[in-house]
Amino acid sequence: MVKIALSLAISAGMVVWLFHKVDFHKVMVIIDKGVDYRYIVLMMLITVLSHVIRGIRWGIQLRAAGIPRIPVMAESVSIFGAYALNLIFPFLGEAWRCVYISNREKCKLSTVVGTDLGDRASDGIMILMLLLLTVFVARPAIDSFLDRYPVGRELYHFFTDGSVWVWILVVIGALAAADRIFRDTKFVKGVNASIARMRDGFMVLFHMKGTGLYIVLTFGIWICYFFETYVCFFAFPFTRELITGHGYWLGLIPGLVVFVFGSCSMGIPSDGGLGAWNIAVMFALSLFGVSDSDGAAYSIVCWSFQAIMLVVCGIFSAGYIMASRRRMRKTGQVVK
Repeated sequence: MVKIALSLAISAGMVVWLFHKVDFHKVMVIIDKGVDYRYIVLMMLITVLSHVIRGIRWGIQLRAAGIPRIPVMAESVSIFGAYALNLIFPFLGEAWRCVYISNREKCKLSTVVGTDLGDRASDGIMILMLLLLTVFVARPAIDSFLDRYPVGRELYHFFTDGSVWVWILVVIGALAAADRIFRDTKFVKGVNASIARMRDGFMVLFHMKGTGLYIVLTFGIWICYFFETYVCFFAFPFTRELITGHGYWLGLIPGLVVFVFGSCSMGIPSDGGLGAWNIAVMFALSLFGVSDSDGAAYSIVCWSFQAIMLVVCGIFSAGYIMASRRRMRKTGQVVK
């Protein structure tokens, strides 16, 4: 309950701050009259495609961990439902999709969790690569962010402060010592066994069949994510100017900056990125001269319609699962 309350408080606080910062009347005028919704619909379709690709990619890991092949539709449903549930509470969807696959395939939950950790580790590597690319091709925008916003300076000091890393090492050392001292207790043995299964599920990344396809699908996911941001530039007059602006490479550079800022904000525990993603995107757009009200309109429309698409996919997932269970009861067999 505390985690749920904290998540709701973070989301509410950021939304309140967002609307305190911008001219809400102007935002509503932009949303009502200044949006080409054809590109918003295209963004929603790209969102669905990214989730289908993610489901197929996860299926490669599951098979490498010894879990039988499941249909592409079931793989996709696991992702649709997960992202829909993440709108309710951060990371709830991750837990649900692991439980869903574990129950469906009658396999150890910890093994499935391990593959999920590997799935997210791949995303972490991609975000790091994108950060490095952004620093390289959009250094002026990053320098402007660090100079203009206290959060930028705080992040820089946090990651360059040696005491932070010392404390991280101290905590790791304390946990390792506790594990060694109490290794013969039933609780620690159970924890270590679960960790070992999760590690095995994660390590399949390094020795599984289909590694090449996995890498291709990983790039496919993140290319879709980028284009979800980029195609929305065509939907607003103020972001279309970034596409034609000098030195912006047809809007690819500001699109990359907005995309990376938004991706990094998803680490903040808010419901579906609500508030955190909007503010990050608004900040990123301001680096290219877009006003706070315009940036807020862009973020609200993009987030809202993506959330609608996720809800629709979540409803579809629920229907698919219920229909599968009905077929199971009729046939007495597990439907793959």
